[in-house]
Amino acid sequence: MTAIYKDPSQPVAARVADLLARMTLDEKIAQMHAFWLILSEDGQHSVRADSFTGASDQDSLQKRLQLGLGQITRPLGSHKVDAAAGVRAFNALQKTMVEQTRLGIPVMSHEECLVGLMASGATLFPSALAFGATWNPALIEQMAAAIGAEARSIGCHQGLAPVLDVSRDVRWGRTEETFGEDPYLVGVMATRYVRGLQGEQRDLLATLKHYVGHSFSEGARNHAPVHLGWRELNDIFMLPFEMAVKQANAGSVMPAYHDIDNEPCHASRHLLTDVLRDQWGFDGLVVADYVGVSLLYQHHGVAADPAEAAAQSFNAGLDIELPGDDCATRLSDALARGLISPARIDEIVGRVLTEKFRLGLFENPYVDEHAIALRTPHALALAREVARQSVVILENNGTLPLNPAARQRIAVIGPTADDSLAMLGGYSFPVHLILSKDQQTQAEPNVVTPLAGLRQIFGTDQVSYAQGCAILEERKYGSPVFPGDVANSTELAHASPVSQNADHIGAAVAAAQNADIAIVCVGDLAGLFQTGTVGEGSDADTLNLPGVQQQLLQAVVETGKPVIVVLTGGRPYNLQGLEQRVAALVMSFTGGEQAGIALAEVLAGIVEPSGRMTISVPKNVGAVPYFYNHKLKSAGTPIAFHFGSAYPFGYGQSYTTFAFDQLRVAADTVDIHTGEIAFTFDITNTGNRAGVEIPQIYVRDKLASAVRPVKELKAFGRIELAAGERKTVEVRVPVDMLNFTGSSGQRIVEPGEFDIQIGASSNDIRLTTMVTVTGQTRTLARDWRMESTCRTAS
Repeated sequence: MTAIYKDPSQPVAARVADLLARMTLDEKIAQMHAFWLILSEDGQHSVRADSFTGASDQDSLQKRLQLGLGQITRPLGSHKVDAAAGVRAFNALQKTMVEQTRLGIPVMSHEECLVGLMASGATLFPSALAFGATWNPALIEQMAAAIGAEARSIGCHQGLAPVLDVSRDVRWGRTEETFGEDPYLVGVMATRYVRGLQGEQRDLLATLKHYVGHSFSEGARNHAPVHLGWRELNDIFMLPFEMAVKQANAGSVMPAYHDIDNEPCHASRHLLTDVLRDQWGFDGLVVADYVGVSLLYQHHGVAADPAEAAAQSFNAGLDIELPGDDCATRLSDALARGLISPARIDEIVGRVLTEKFRLGLFENPYVDEHAIALRTPHALALAREVARQSVVILENNGTLPLNPAARQRIAVIGPTADDSLAMLGGYSFPVHLILSKDQQTQAEPNVVTPLAGLRQIFGTDQVSYAQGCAILEERKYGSPVFPGDVANSTELAHASPVSQNADHIGAAVAAAQNADIAIVCVGDLAGLFQTGTVGEGSDADTLNLPGVQQQLLQAVVETGKPVIVVLTGGRPYNLQGLEQRVAALVMSFTGGEQAGIALAEVLAGIVEPSGRMTISVPKNVGAVPYFYNHKLKSAGTPIAFHFGSAYPFGYGQSYTTFAFDQLRVAADTVDIHTGEIAFTFDITNTGNRAGVEIPQIYVRDKLASAVRPVKELKAFGRIELAAGERKTVEVRVPVDMLNFTGSSGQRIVEPGEFDIQIGASSNDIRLTTMVTVTGQTRTLARDWRMESTCRTAS
């Protein structure tokens, strides 16, 4: 007789109950953690080890695999392996799980996929910051679907993306992983990313991270404590997570490393259970950030040992420890000490098994190595389109667009002009591998650099090149990661690896002098744990360009030749006044493998620039943390001279001009329970060429029971207009979206007057009106209206 759990015709709940009843305690615990292995096609797998994640026990590995396994950590993303060989090695592991263990429970595979599947040969997409700069949720959903297709083709069941952290301080290295500084924009983009990645069937789990507040750490330092009250935490940082859970049915959530008001996120039952599951209705898996459980006893000091750390996390709401088994295997000890109950373990294992059944793993455990599909024409086209739409023009004195037919001599200069790794984010496969001691830094042949793209558009004979300087002379692994890695972290004598060599600036100046125009590419290099100048663990203490890049730029500007500056990388930088002396300033972020050609197309006017900033560029590092949706008193009294942003949230220029007029409000009063703020306005392309405008709608609560921001984004659109064309834009903002967290800790909407501001950026408001919300203060229900609409009239 077939066991109930092996019968696909049975309900999932019945299969879970039957399998749970057959499992020993050790077999249950094995489902609550992962192994990080270097898989082999012959089944002789080895344990991956490093100073960050530690290692599982190699000697007992085969014996322990006989108990089963919850997840395998990054089977194709940990080292350079051909995709087909990697799939065969994964299938070998799966064969052990399915055919050689007592119960035959298949293993889930997870991979990183923030900027594309993090595996050799996969498409290298732009950074998340570039995703946000497109202001195009539909495009990001299409892109995420392409990433999901690549992930499924190599047998991935869970992708560790997207990042929903709301940028607050651009010194933070992980700024490049965010969509931007506005919680609503982040929520919309994340919702679309999750829908695209997971698909309608949720047969690939997206993972929302880092839950929550990770981006507002002390001094913008990685893992540092976060000081937030519940209201600000809920209104700014939790909103995107709530949107993605409720609107996109996200399959997984990953808690963050830090503590909030002295409570580590990995041990917070309030966050992981009370809010996430009980209040929001989340039904997926909560997976630990790598070694996040261990940190409870190693760093936070809230647990005495691994057993207590495991008990704290799993009691709080964790389901699976990643990337290995540092603490989960001590759960039998925790059980004996009364730190966790058998019922809690059964509840957690039941959730893990539910997802495995729901994903169809028991019926289809193996991967078809002949169905692998990476870097398809469709995926490459999407990577190029995202890169195109993310380019932001910050300054332009009329020099742009360049005319390829003019046959101008162009000098391309700078350390990021022909560095393929400079076009990639920290969670791209080539950059991530710098952490591997065996990995040699090398050019990525599939990446089109700015130099290559410009030569393709303008002609090799018209484009010369001089590097001018380096950002890092050598990309290498080995920086101290944890406080325990050094004897005294307060007196750490750890020299910056950033290059100070100015010997090649003269050659760059000569190249500019021999050209008609200079394009200078400067910025930073993504790299984890100080293998770069931006990225996880690569935080900054200044917003000046790293190394001698400012000196290079100053020297080229002094030649008197028109200079176009292209900023690439994961955070904005100040040019110390040169912004007003250059011919143009362009923010290109890290544009992925199609970065160079996309940039060249925009500079040549082949593609109209439509990118808009989703992070503000602070005037001075003394202004940080700076963000557009600050409180009125944030500038200090008197107003600090260094406060503000020259290029604020929502800002970006076009090659044409737009006029906003004819604002028409449907009603100047709306009901607090069912009302919508509805209005129309017209946008006219007043220039002589086609363009794209990004209308942005901001709201200010004029009088509230709690201090509110000066303005908050509540709607946005993307409107394409031919030269001289006029379109009517319709906007509907549900009154629910005027909410904030009240003294009760719940979201409320209060009656009163609200300023409606319509503009081309947060600081360029073209039309205003006021709407009054009528009724009595109400607490929002669980399923409140979370999104507005902004579209052209039919």
